[in-house]
Amino acid sequence: MNNIIRILILAIIGGLIGYITNVIAIKLIFRPINPIKIPILNIEIIGMIPKRKTEIATNIAKVVEEQFISVDEITDNIITEQDKQHIIDYIKVRVKLILSEKMTLIPSTIRNLVQNYVSEIIEDEIREGIDELSEEMIIKTKNRINIKEIIENKINELDLYELETIILQIVKNELRHIEVLGLILGFFIGIVQGIITIFI
Repeated sequence: MNNIIRILILAIIGGLIGYITNVIAIKLIFRPINPIKIPILNIEIIGMIPKRKTEIATNIAKVVEEQFISVDEITDNIITEQDKQHIIDYIKVRVKLILSEKMTLIPSTIRNLVQNYVSEIIEDEIREGIDELSEEMIIKTKNRINIKEIIENKINELDLYELETIILQIVKNELRHIEVLGLILGFFIGIVQGIITIFI
């Protein structure tokens, strides 16, 4: 009976140690946010994320740019063929209205001929102009937009407390599992230690 109690006590102690160790380890990922210096040992204690915030921001931005969002994907959807056609149709309608207003004294047959001719010119010339303009816009957009730099700056601008809150919201369930796993592993290690002490 005494042996069972000893094993149980060691198991409980092991479980608590495992749980507390994991809780502290998780806390040390974020804390302390501001460096704490220990003069005698000449050691500076700071959380992993505060210490490597810039490096983490760079790596996240690089992964997002390479794996998730590219400037090419964004620029491909700036002006679609449907958008171009919409612009051309709009210009045609506006020009037709202007011609109708300005050519009221001209016979309708001639007016229709002029309007049709102008519509054809718009269809060909304006489409070509829109194609050239959209290509120019895409080139300028590619030169101006740097996804990696934008994401990196956004992360670096985040307050460390805010960043901690965001990360914890995302992975809180996984971190809770790690804490519980520490408890379970510590408990079983305590049982093994208790059994070993009985036979030694």
